[in-house]
Amino acid sequence: MKRKILVAYDGSELSEEALQEAKLQAAGIPETEVHVVVVVTQTGPSTNVTVAKNIQYEVADSLRPDMERIYREFETESIPIYTEIIIADTNRNAGVKVCEYADERDIDLIIAGSRGLGTVKKMLLGSVSNQIVQEANCPVLIIK
Repeated sequence: MKRKILVAYDGSELSEEALQEAKLQAAGIPETEVHVVVVVTQTGPSTNVTVAKNIQYEVADSLRPDMERIYREFETESIPIYTEIIIADTNRNAGVKVCEYADERDIDLIIAGSRGLGTVKKMLLGSVSNQIVQEANCPVLIIK
């Protein structure tokens, strides 16, 4: 039986620790795949949709090198890995998108940091980790 782990990533130290936990979990159970997801929500002036979208794409572009590094790291350890940057079309809490992704792909476990202080500051984790705990339909591991 295949196991699927989702890591909510934002570039912070805690999300890096979440990645390491996913590696440990994957190493202990054969046929485990890891999904690493960044959710970039709308920020900036809400009256100017074009500016808000441009900011989203800039944030997403700044995280692409991290996602490529993560992909190579997991691939080197022979752990099946999927990475995705989701650009949300609303300013809802990013935890909602994380949970939707988990539901769509039948994720068995979500791992997230308790607060994101990295590149996407609080767009992914923080109040978002609470949102994930409240909304997820699978077990959630919060890294402190």
